Amino acid sequence: MIDTATLLTYAAVVLGLFLIPGPAVLLVLARAVTGGPRVGVATGLGIALGDLVHTAMATFGLSAVLMTSALAFSIVKYAGVVYLIVLGIRALFEKSNDLTMPTSQPVDARRAFRQAIWAEMLNPKTALFFLAFLPQFIHPDHGSAIAQFATLGLIFVAMSAAYTSLLALAAGRISPWIRRNRSIGQWQGRVVGTIYIALGIRLAFQER
Repeated sequence: MIDTATLLTYAAVVLGLFLIPGPAVLLVLARAVTGGPRVGVATGLGIALGDLVHTAMATFGLSAVLMTSALAFSIVKYAGVVYLIVLGIRALFEKSNDLTMPTSQPVDARRAFRQAIWAEMLNPKTALFFLAFLPQFIHPDHGSAIAQFATLGLIFVAMSAAYTSLLALAAGRISPWIRRNRSIGQWQGRVVGTIYIALGIRLAFQER
């Protein structure tokens, strides 16, 4: 069973990533503005369901590898650490443009939901992130790797669904603020990069 400290750390990191406006957040806001809160919530739920698919793939794919040997576990763990640090460095040094709300054609809630699922499922960056992110919180001495993967993945999906739903309901207030403060895109990469690097370094030394 995953200990409370690990769960709290995991939830805090996930929340920190959610609070930085990214493509998923901007898409939810754009859908909510053009189609209303119902369409925005449907978009957020579609993104969460896409993340659930990535969770299942990571759970049943990586867990089998991690249960084979301690060496396999270490290889996956440190490969993920390196990936997170590389992501962080790239985010720190890339030239970020002003944050811009994507253009969105009005669609009904059902179509918005389907489109969001496929968009998230087919996003290779999301798949790589899950493969690198989730294993960093898996500990062999805490029981079944499958159970741990599933728990962390479901927490991520639940937090994503709740957060995007709140954004959709508050889109009328949040969207004008983003339009007035588009320059936040210039420090978005710095904040996200710092989170990735700090997470990678912390987890690299966690079990030493």
